[in-house]
Amino acid sequence: MATVTEMIDSSPAVTQESALGEHRFVIHNVSWEKYEALLELFGDGGPKMNYCRGDLELMSPLIPHERYKRLFGFMVEALTEELDIERNALGSTTFRKQMAEKGLEPDECYLIANAGKMVSERTPDLEIDPPPDLAIEIEITNSLVDKLSIYAGIGVPELWRYDGEALTVLLLQPDGTYQVSETSRTFPFLPMGELVRFLEEYSPTTEMRWGKSFRTWVREVLLPIYEKKGVRE
Repeated sequence: MATVTEMIDSSPAVTQESALGEHRFVIHNVSWEKYEALLELFGDGGPKMNYCRGDLELMSPLIPHERYKRLFGFMVEALTEELDIERNALGSTTFRKQMAEKGLEPDECYLIANAGKMVSERTPDLEIDPPPDLAIEIEITNSLVDKLSIYAGIGVPELWRYDGEALTVLLLQPDGTYQVSETSRTFPFLPMGELVRFLEEYSPTTEMRWGKSFRTWVREVLLPIYEKKGVRE
């Protein structure tokens, strides 16, 4: 197998970008075979990789990125637990589709409508496995590849994007594009602005208290709404 240096050196036009939230750079003209070889070489310990038709973005997260990723993960998991909604948390599992020449690793992703339907135990096979019902992307700096095209290519129906200030809900349309929505398809009863409010109230010095406050809000405010709308069976 070629070394990482050989793979990068054989692919021209490297662009770099760095900022507070994450470090990103993109390598152009990377073949699908090299992309898969890099995934195998790095395993779970390397940078996050996003691939779109020859463009390979590598991203190393910094503390703000990882903090928001974990907070969103906590909120989704608390919601599903307190409301007794089945889910499979898949974290940053790599999803890829060779025919579309696209692949990525979400910051967090979940099977919810399709909970329990994952067939593959190690690497998802989108020929037989469903894509995540919900994916979460922290993008404090803009991606250097077309991430929406990648998500559409692997068929993710709902994406939440957070840039450190604003949360955008994107729903996949029949034409393969994403449309901004005020509401979540996965959690139609959820006031999305409340998630942003909780994020704004978060402090690393009171993390446990913050988590308890969010769970209390779900039980005391959201659960009655959820039950009143008849969502729970």
